[in-house]
Amino acid sequence: MVADLSQLVKAYDVRGVVPDQWDESLAELFGAAFVQVTAADAIVIGHDMRPTSPALSGAFARGAAARGADVTLIGLCSTDQLYYASGALDLPGAMFTASHNPAQYNGIKMCRAGAAPVGQDTGLKEIRTLVEQWSEGAPQPSASSTPGTITERDTLTDYAAHLLGLVDLKAIRPLKVVVDAGNGMGGHTVPTVFGGLPLDLVPMYFELDGTFPNHEANPLDPKNIVDLQARVLAEGADLGLAFDGDADRCFVVDERGAGVSPSAITALVAARELVRNGGTGTVIHNLITSWSVPEVVRENGGTPVRTRVGHSFIKTEMAEHGAIFGGEHSAHYYFRDFWNADTGMLAALHVLAALGGQDGPLSELVAAYDRYAGSGEINSTVADQSASLTAIRSAYSTRDDVTFDDLDGLTVTSTDWWFNLRASNTEPLLRLNVEARDEQTMTGVRDEVLALIRA
Repeated sequence: MVADLSQLVKAYDVRGVVPDQWDESLAELFGAAFVQVTAADAIVIGHDMRPTSPALSGAFARGAAARGADVTLIGLCSTDQLYYASGALDLPGAMFTASHNPAQYNGIKMCRAGAAPVGQDTGLKEIRTLVEQWSEGAPQPSASSTPGTITERDTLTDYAAHLLGLVDLKAIRPLKVVVDAGNGMGGHTVPTVFGGLPLDLVPMYFELDGTFPNHEANPLDPKNIVDLQARVLAEGADLGLAFDGDADRCFVVDERGAGVSPSAITALVAARELVRNGGTGTVIHNLITSWSVPEVVRENGGTPVRTRVGHSFIKTEMAEHGAIFGGEHSAHYYFRDFWNADTGMLAALHVLAALGGQDGPLSELVAAYDRYAGSGEINSTVADQSASLTAIRSAYSTRDDVTFDDLDGLTVTSTDWWFNLRASNTEPLLRLNVEARDEQTMTGVRDEVLALIRA
């Protein structure tokens, strides 16, 4: 097929509808281009449970092998399991998944050896250019005189052992935990990782099914954790965990069935990682995490570094600063000891260790890390994103009690509140996040800004 990759190649990955936007023939070209851009003589490939994933990943493997790269197939895996394989084997990797997108989608998350990110500025643009040229008939480099081999390898047990070696869970009290895998890859990884721990595991939707028969595998949307919240209450569980489709993000529900802010989890894990590293270290957080995060980092002897939203930015900052940990409000959690890559599973193990290491309920434990009132992310459809941002800046520019920051979109900060407005890269949307010292102030600022956006 002659490809229009403008809607397929995103800022950090490849993602689109199969077969309307891409198919096995394109996947094969992506495999060849990936090997050429990374100059790899060997790569590792994994895939999720979507019906199209085995065929697409197989085509990618053929394209890579034809260019002379030896391919290791690790089969069904979570995205962070693929990052583990890339790190442990020191190989560039490709993960076939569309994460939390609906069933008709699929995609590729790519990384260099050691799970280093491949995004628009780190190779993805060049990969796209090659695939476009080749799909339009430009001659490809001649196939290698010695095609690469394609072999299979199981990494699940080693992945679990690596994670369990980073968190001390030996002395925790028994906990009852409900896990909603959303028919995604958590159903594959959780039984092995949690297998030897003192946990009464209540599984929900562990059957691998890329058609997502129960709910979308996107726990960021509140409607998709309703089942988990109800089950935590019905079981009298200590906590609930929800994983997204490729199980690289983890959301937490407390014993009351209330969702725990990913910013609070970021602060909790940051404090634990700082203790583990002798009370020093840098922690990366994006600019829409709570004020709580840099406060907790400083209180525990660390240095917070604020960055843009997006995993390739976070991973780059992690490497540049030698950071021990990084967190985003989207529930992506990054660890130096996991090749600076994100793993929701390791964050979940930290929550279990923290909860199981004391006697109180989770709601009390996280209260110390959840100090402010937040709006969550609110999307507004606008005709002209730039004009809307300019209008908002103008509306607040007459006030002498605010400061402006353009690191990522527009951030306006006052003594008792802040808000950030960012334009979506793919849709005509503005994304608003508001935080304040109390609920009433947050509501007032939120409503004022939304009225301006939607006027």
